[in-house]
Amino acid sequence: MPSLQGQLLVASPRLPDENFYHTVVLMIQHTGEGAFGVVLNRPSGVTVGEVWKKVSEHACDSQEPVNVGGPVDGPLIAVHTEPTCSENEVLPGVYVATQKDFLDSVVTQKGRPFRVFSGYAGWAGGQLEGELKMGGWLTMPATSDLIFGREEDLWREVIRAIGRDVLRPVFKDRKLPDDPSVN
Repeated sequence: MPSLQGQLLVASPRLPDENFYHTVVLMIQHTGEGAFGVVLNRPSGVTVGEVWKKVSEHACDSQEPVNVGGPVDGPLIAVHTEPTCSENEVLPGVYVATQKDFLDSVVTQKGRPFRVFSGYAGWAGGQLEGELKMGGWLTMPATSDLIFGREEDLWREVIRAIGRDVLRPVFKDRKLPDDPSVN
């Protein structure tokens, strides 16, 4: 299977794991040895500024939420757009950082989008492929707009986009409504 790095995993209604109900996961890495990503639409009740008071000597006044990246404990992870603070490029123009100095730079700079995650979603080698075969996940390419946009309606927005992509060849030149329920 080709790597899903830079793709979105969208939980289907068939996915039995309640940790991922209505979630959208940005895949950060996917190899034959395993995969990991972060849940984009699970904000916690804590802001980045609140966390930074506890973990850093640098001030940060960000009111962005720290997101629950998944059920696996791990280091704080930032997904961002600053190439000089990058440990890995997830997709063109979108980077990931876990190193303290990079995290400090990302959260204290102004005008660049970022998301901070506590925890992550992880799969052993072959596990994710099995869940995909069982219909637990849908996939689509990630974009900066989806990664850094509003998380409230992200699952619904991505499901609609996948549905439109599936239906487009069937209806060819007909205009498809954004929300089929209005028909």
